[in-house]
Amino acid sequence: MTAVIDTCVVIDVLQNREPFSKAALDVFLAASNRKFRGVLTAKSIMDIYYIIRRSLHDEQKTRAAVNKLFVLFDIADTFSADCRIAMSSPTSDYEDAVMIETAKRIGADCIVTRNLSDYGKSSVKVFSPEEFLQELEKEQDE
Repeated sequence: MTAVIDTCVVIDVLQNREPFSKAALDVFLAASNRKFRGVLTAKSIMDIYYIIRRSLHDEQKTRAAVNKLFVLFDIADTFSADCRIAMSSPTSDYEDAVMIETAKRIGADCIVTRNLSDYGKSSVKVFSPEEFLQELEKEQDE
């Protein structure tokens, strides 16, 4: 299974945001154990870098945190076509629409996010971290 991981899930882990960090960390562990192919978008990496840099105020620690993401996850480039197609998406949040288009283009099975309502019109399956972990368990039981 290939899952695009939304920025909020990564930030939940890196900033230990309660009560969300436990499920998000379990998604990271499943990626680390290669139970699925986890993907971040290049756009997400830039956002994550910016958010973490603002909270840590330390360039070296920020780069170390982002470098760990490169080990755990594949990075999908965001193409200009993703941006153009997203402009006519029924998804009202443009950034989320771009993520959906990138997920479709790379053949991802789903997107994992805490912001389920933002992805209500997604043509790609969308799971919360908890739902995604349940899906992984079902897949492994089959």
